[in-house]
Amino acid sequence: MLYPVSGELQEEFYKHAIAIELEEGQHLLYEGGKCNYMYFIREGALMAYSTHKQKKITTYISVENEFVSSLSGLYGEQPSREAIVAVEPTLVLGVHTDILQGWYKQFFDLNYIIRQVYENYYRDAQERTHIVRVGNATERYHYFVKSKPGFIDRLPLDCIASFLDMKPETLLRIKKQEQTNVQAINSESLLRQVEQFVQETECFKEKTLKVHTIAMHLGVPAYKISQALSTFTKTSFNDFINQYRIAYLKIQLEKEEFLQNFTMEALALQAGFASRSGFYKAFKKMEGISPKEYLAASKAAV
Repeated sequence: MLYPVSGELQEEFYKHAIAIELEEGQHLLYEGGKCNYMYFIREGALMAYSTHKQKKITTYISVENEFVSSLSGLYGEQPSREAIVAVEPTLVLGVHTDILQGWYKQFFDLNYIIRQVYENYYRDAQERTHIVRVGNATERYHYFVKSKPGFIDRLPLDCIASFLDMKPETLLRIKKQEQTNVQAINSESLLRQVEQFVQETECFKEKTLKVHTIAMHLGVPAYKISQALSTFTKTSFNDFINQYRIAYLKIQLEKEEFLQNFTMEALALQAGFASRSGFYKAFKKMEGISPKEYLAASKAAV
């Protein structure tokens, strides 16, 4: 992904790399231990933490396709101040740092790759340090969601909270609020789709129109349409569709030739109402007056 790897380096890697499988909660490194390997996460996720006054402080979270090692004890030169533990079943590949140091001298491609890895790490670390120090809890949440897409629902809540320097209950509250906001945005977008579909197809003229019919055309569950209507229009599906029927009917009533050739009840049936009584009930509910009173008021205005 970062740079082409020579065949010779590939052979060296396969010759010297080790594979370690970790269960959730199993340590790859303990505080005070020597870290003599650079690891690459093939599958899973690791968390590094240090202990201060009996409190675990998460220093980084890494997932598949990322490199990890001790930051404070890089290349095993001194005891590590952080531990590294699996937060889910994890497979890592490791190369001893003595071998790695020899490869640096021999292979340009490895030097380039590791340089890119370190640059990306310190760039991310600087961004995280900044957002943790000056950003509020919601901004820190957004930072994590952006930098680790999809992992807010995958990794342990207390692990992420420690990483973002907030209490788990604070993270849970923000997470729920953000999910509610996303659902609201999705519901509003769905409502716009429903409105466009009804307007373009004039499906409201179908007397037996059901919410499932529109849901099938849009490829969404019917209950989501009902939820969107309840949230943003405060109406049921029937009332929502009747609004379009009445609006259509009112346009027809403005055309004199229609009243000469059709009764109001006939026009209501054309608009999609199934019965005279249903039409009268819906019209008065929407307009506050009966259809005849509306028609009389319209003629008087003219």
